[in-house]
Amino acid sequence: MKLFHHLTNNRAHLAIVALLLICASTVFWAATRKPDTTLEIRPAQAGATIPDGFFVWHHLDANGIRVKSITPDNNKLVIKFDSNVQSEAAARVLSATLPHGYVITPRQEPTPFDHWLARLGVSPSRIG
Repeated sequence: MKLFHHLTNNRAHLAIVALLLICASTVFWAATRKPDTTLEIRPAQAGATIPDGFFVWHHLDANGIRVKSITPDNNKLVIKFDSNVQSEAAARVLSATLPHGYVITPRQEPTPFDHWLARLGVSPSRIG
């Protein structure tokens, strides 16, 4: 009977350690995961329209810039990239390509880690 009790305790400890390791790995992954890099293009004046997504994609593709997605959103064109390098290159290309009257700004997408920090009442800018 003592042997059974001892084995059960070891399994419980092992399960707790495994669970803690999984939780720590998940938190580490969420904290270090790179979010998508996003650009927003919006008209500088009210009432103007956003540029055509295919037009934007065509010019970026012609300059070797890979686009993850292009989506219209509330009179803005939201363009997602895999890296900051692509986003910065796209901003340069689009500034030269698009007619005047458009504002091109980077937008930082919140990560799941940022969401949980906000729920805990901690600002990501206060960490580190």
